[in-house]
Amino acid sequence: MEGLIIFIGVIGNIISVLMFLAPVGTFWRIVKHRSTEDFESLPYVCTFLNSFLWTYYGIIRPAGGLLVATVNGFGVVVEIIYLILFLVYAPAKMRAKTAILIGTLDVGFLVAAILATWLALQGETRIDALGFICAGLNIIMYGSPLVAMKTVITTKSVEYMPFFLSFFFFLNGGVWTLYAWLIRDVFLGVPNGIGFLLGTTQLVLYAIYRNAKPADNISSGLLEEGRQHEPLISPSS
Repeated sequence: MEGLIIFIGVIGNIISVLMFLAPVGTFWRIVKHRSTEDFESLPYVCTFLNSFLWTYYGIIRPAGGLLVATVNGFGVVVEIIYLILFLVYAPAKMRAKTAILIGTLDVGFLVAAILATWLALQGETRIDALGFICAGLNIIMYGSPLVAMKTVITTKSVEYMPFFLSFFFFLNGGVWTLYAWLIRDVFLGVPNGIGFLLGTTQLVLYAIYRNAKPADNISSGLLEEGRQHEPLISPSS
């Protein structure tokens, strides 16, 4: 059983790494154009917070947490690079907004969560409290494509819901749900189970609309909305 747990965890790590690297093309475009255009920084701010807390969770969890900590530690490094590039190439207004978000969520909330769980709680209570926080954040991350899914149904086009991102959503949620079941970790299992269901729904939508022609009466505003809300980041495990 121990060998199976390690094998599933390693597979999950590989898939999660691919998901963390999914926005590389977007940031190559940002660097090339020297502008963040209409892209939002909030997904990357939240993913950094999510990855950091999961890393902390994996470190303090006595069993089965090492693989969770390592892949999310990698995610922390990647998100730092994304945020630095965003701060460098964003317009002044967006740069200020991003700095405020980083200060509020990635510094303020993060420090408060770590100090509260470390100083006020001990043992299993500390692990459970942090698990609740991480699971909540992960559910929010997995919920990010809902706007894109709405756009697909409205426009009858999958242009703004990339197949591979949806596919890795599906794989990531499924593998980490299995891993959570093997190590009996409900905090890891519930959000990734939700992610697996959402990933499955996205693949079903892709199969339905991949050959469909966009509705003639769709306004350019709806297409622009889809582009702006495209899920460019990957929720962590």
